[in-house]
Amino acid sequence: MKEKYKGVQKLTDNPFLNLYHIDAVDTVGKDFNYYFASRNKENDIKIKTHDIKPEGIVIYGVKLEDEPKLVLIRQYRYPLDAYIYELPAGLVDGDETPAQAAVREMKEETGLTLDVYEGGEELYRRPFYMGPGFTDEMSSAVFGTVTGTPNLDSKESTEDIQVILADRGEVRRILSEEQVSLRGAYLMTHFLAEGDPLEFLRK
Repeated sequence: MKEKYKGVQKLTDNPFLNLYHIDAVDTVGKDFNYYFASRNKENDIKIKTHDIKPEGIVIYGVKLEDEPKLVLIRQYRYPLDAYIYELPAGLVDGDETPAQAAVREMKEETGLTLDVYEGGEELYRRPFYMGPGFTDEMSSAVFGTVTGTPNLDSKESTEDIQVILADRGEVRRILSEEQVSLRGAYLMTHFLAEGDPLEFLRK
């Protein structure tokens, strides 16, 4: 394979997210500048490691009642200056597994207890890239059922979050009318199918 880049330099020194510059080479051998953002430490960026460890998780959590309800959050996002609908999500800390991170994040963001579902096709849980044109971040989906009553006692002051337990009609309305994160939207569409809201994992 032809050389695709000659080097990479860290341009910023922020605690959670940094900008990197790549001395890139195009398909005819011409040098050009390419930039990307990463949450990883400088020696752990994927252009250097090529690993597939997820930095984050997104949680498809269902409350099983007479009518199943999907756990959503409505959260203010600073880059948008707007509230958008999402599934609960967060970062994998240290040596946590995605499942362990999901249990912790569900409790922190919603007050609900997540019972992780490990059945079905593993392909739904493998890490995928979030937006490889601008970041090396990967995320895994974690699925399960929840118990308890929503509360925001563990919410950080930097988070402006509302917890929503949405039935299928409300999920459909949100997808039709509201601003929604992409990874949340795709998982929300699975919830619209009639029957067991985890059945799609077993197909």
